[in-house]
Amino acid sequence: MNRPLQPPAIEPAELVWHDGVPESKRFGDVYFSRDNGLEETRHVFLQHNQLPERFSQIPRGGSFAIAESGFGTGLNFLAAWQAWRHHAPTHAATLHFVSVERFPLTREDLTRALALWPELKVLADELLLHYPPLVRGVHRLVLDGGRVRLTLFFGDINDAWEALDFKADAWFLDGFAPARNPDMWLENTIRLVRAHSKPDTTLATFTSVGRIRRAFLEAGFHMEKTSGYGRKREMLKGVLEASALAEPEQHGTIAIIGAGIAGCTLARNLAERGLPVTLVDSHGPGNGASGNAQGALYVKLGVEFNDQTELALTALTFAQGFYNNWRNQYWHPTGLLQLAHSPQEEARQAKFLDRNEYPEDILWPVNRAQASELAGVPTQTGGLWFPGSGWLEPGNLCKALTDHPLISTAFGANVSGLRPCSGQWHISTEEGSPIVADRVAICSGHLSPELIPTKGRFRLKAIRGQVSHLPAPAIISPKAVICGNRYLNPTLGEIAVTGATFDLRDNNPLPTIESHNENMQELGSMLPSLFSSTSEKPGGADLDGRVAFRCTTHDYQPVAGPVFDGESASLDGLFLFTGLGSKGLTYAPLLAEYLADQLTGQPACLPANLVRRLETRRLYQTDMAVS
Repeated sequence: MNRPLQPPAIEPAELVWHDGVPESKRFGDVYFSRDNGLEETRHVFLQHNQLPERFSQIPRGGSFAIAESGFGTGLNFLAAWQAWRHHAPTHAATLHFVSVERFPLTREDLTRALALWPELKVLADELLLHYPPLVRGVHRLVLDGGRVRLTLFFGDINDAWEALDFKADAWFLDGFAPARNPDMWLENTIRLVRAHSKPDTTLATFTSVGRIRRAFLEAGFHMEKTSGYGRKREMLKGVLEASALAEPEQHGTIAIIGAGIAGCTLARNLAERGLPVTLVDSHGPGNGASGNAQGALYVKLGVEFNDQTELALTALTFAQGFYNNWRNQYWHPTGLLQLAHSPQEEARQAKFLDRNEYPEDILWPVNRAQASELAGVPTQTGGLWFPGSGWLEPGNLCKALTDHPLISTAFGANVSGLRPCSGQWHISTEEGSPIVADRVAICSGHLSPELIPTKGRFRLKAIRGQVSHLPAPAIISPKAVICGNRYLNPTLGEIAVTGATFDLRDNNPLPTIESHNENMQELGSMLPSLFSSTSEKPGGADLDGRVAFRCTTHDYQPVAGPVFDGESASLDGLFLFTGLGSKGLTYAPLLAEYLADQLTGQPACLPANLVRRLETRRLYQTDMAVS
């Protein structure tokens, strides 16, 4: 008997194939109709949720949310996506698709299953390109240039509906037959379907079992039987009888203060959803902590798979997918080597590998010889290899992110204050007239506390970090990012960036020889064979570099969400996005996605346990009030 998988890995589906059609070995049922799975989906789910007609009525910047009880082969999702392309307006709007799968298909099985539908190939190929690693929890896939957002929960259906924050416009109640998979059709599951439904939400399901019909009637849905597809004579459809009118999406104007990686990813995210934004910064994009020539996409995953580790892993995998939009421009997916650079780190990695199972598309252990080969530089130890990671050009990427017709910029505006006025926010600037917006997101790194309009102290601090620019001829250029007590990137032009220092009590904004020497000492200890034998090893006085200040919280975890008055009331329309520390490039895309979900009222990309880790209230000291 095989040993059960340890977290975060999740057990994949076991398939058997009969006449080219996949069946579940566990449940003894087919994934779709033998007659024609695609036409069955169109009949049951698209037609009986009136999706073509409803898609055509989506307003600019609006959204439509479909929830599904079993992802399976993804056929229902692809059919809905195809219909969205055909029937949704050409203006910016977002289709959200929220789905659960307890036993997800491997990429190989998914590829084989979807090959049965040649007319869906373009969409299937994009899904397969972004299909997540098989780890439990929530995965957000951004597809079709941002017009389609797929939220996949790998795990139990009741856990999913308890953890996820969304309201569906339509339900695809799909899964194996109630007799074969009763857990998916429990009364508690149906209660949660009701809790995640808007007034006038519709549902459709292939089953016509009387127990299921009665349970939905008791939950408040008007239900009726109608003609099924193929060999199934009947199916069920329903609508939630509205007790109140659904509130239309209200967006208003949005301003973002700070054009680092946090502000730029958030601005781009909102713009791609069809929302105009104003991006405010005293300089321009990528001039603060996000202005380094190179930066590594890296997190250090914890030995225990807890909420902190899950957030870091979710951020890493989402960022890898996000940055692929700029592959070989500002994103260089070379892979990343996390060295076991000390006896303590070697012991930690051994414990990490003993207690966790990760798919190989996330990481795998390597010995010294393998590490040297992958890195392109002789190493002293082995470590962990992250094949999907690499390095970025953050400053250039920030500039590229702001290049969108719905992003207006107010660069060169020095913000001096922020205050509520007549239901809006007034951003005061030293240059003249205030910038007025209905909602504001503060993304100003270590300067954020100066803008939060409350009296008191926040548990945020600035930590100086200096990077050093190594002349390319002086080193053996690595093939991948190498991390240990310092990080080193492959060369970019004439330099390779290494660093950074961690200076808790130093506020010097200029590079120093002492910090360069510290970087060189640590790098030499980590990679003693790095320096070229044909070039003299540079000293601190020979190096250029750059200083920036990380913004960190007291617990070294980021914050993203509404700002509160120090008690329990939120300051209407004011949000905070900061505290990314040295992992801003990793955390920014995911947290921008989450904050954009909040700002638009669209389905959240994070489960409740990870949302709690981001709450802004934990930063507040006591005795605070609105100024």
